[in-house]
Amino acid sequence: MSFTYVELFAGIGGFRLGLDAVGATHLFANERDKYAAQTYAAWFGDENLLVGDIHKIDYKTEIPSHDLLCGGFPCQPFSIAGVSKKNSLGRKHGFQDKEQGNLFFEIMKIVSIHRPKIIFLENVKNLIGHNQGNTWEVIKESLTSKGYVVKYEIINAASWVPQNRKRVFIVALSKNYFDTDLIDKFEFPPKALAGPSLKSILHRNPPDPKYMLSDALWSYLRNYARIQKAKGNGFGYKLFGGDDVAATMSARYYKDGAEILINQPEWKNPRKLTPKEAAKLMGFNSRYAKYQGYSREFPIIVSDVQAYKQFGNAVCPPVVESIAKEILRIYEIQRVRDSRSSSKRKAI
Repeated sequence: MSFTYVELFAGIGGFRLGLDAVGATHLFANERDKYAAQTYAAWFGDENLLVGDIHKIDYKTEIPSHDLLCGGFPCQPFSIAGVSKKNSLGRKHGFQDKEQGNLFFEIMKIVSIHRPKIIFLENVKNLIGHNQGNTWEVIKESLTSKGYVVKYEIINAASWVPQNRKRVFIVALSKNYFDTDLIDKFEFPPKALAGPSLKSILHRNPPDPKYMLSDALWSYLRNYARIQKAKGNGFGYKLFGGDDVAATMSARYYKDGAEILINQPEWKNPRKLTPKEAAKLMGFNSRYAKYQGYSREFPIIVSDVQAYKQFGNAVCPPVVESIAKEILRIYEIQRVRDSRSSSKRKAI
């Protein structure tokens, strides 16, 4: 009763882990960044992985027919930080960002060809309010015009991982496949009680001292924070202990780690997360590693810089899995209904 799926903007496979966990069948993945693709290939193999620019793919011949299309299309053109940076540089953002912002429309081209039963997307929460809500209206209208009913929810991953990470998840269900009552009954995971704390992912023993901030960097971050506080801004470093829940990890974490600094007992200065801790912070934990044949954890095969970028850009697998369970539930019900209808027709 499982469904098949293709994965766009695959990154290091956050969607894949969550969907595979509910028994879905992977058919195809595309990722442009060569380092993310190296990690993806190391973890899953390079079968069905097409590395390169999505614009250069023949959507009819290279992407197989599928039940579900998923992807976390690039969020930088829509995020608060991304918009602010582009504005300061005098560059376009949102759909006007020619390199990344219009990639949603590439998704729609694929949808027009293959007409999947389900579309499953993820982006930053600011997508909903970007450009006074006009960006979101375009996305909804694009999906609705193709015969889909759009469901969305801003979900905080803190119910599953020790990180406050709010993202918008979009599930679009085809009216040509699903009965109306099933579409109406689709529900995102309920908002859970408090999730795990950082001590669940931090190393039990102190890690390599190279992850401790240098005196110069720690001094700079403290001075910068004081300056911003005097201006009435909230920008600066964020320090956490084992009983805390971290702030959102971003792709810029490799620069100074300021958004999540760990107070390491007996160390002179705080430290950054290690790449292995970053993996677990994002939900790439031992349970998913075992699905892929690893005994304890996913191997980090790239540099620390690339690892931080990859985890900061990733989607949390346990959040995907929780939503995928609901997708599978209504998909199975629809399959049973269709099977019964077909049996009745044959009997007649």
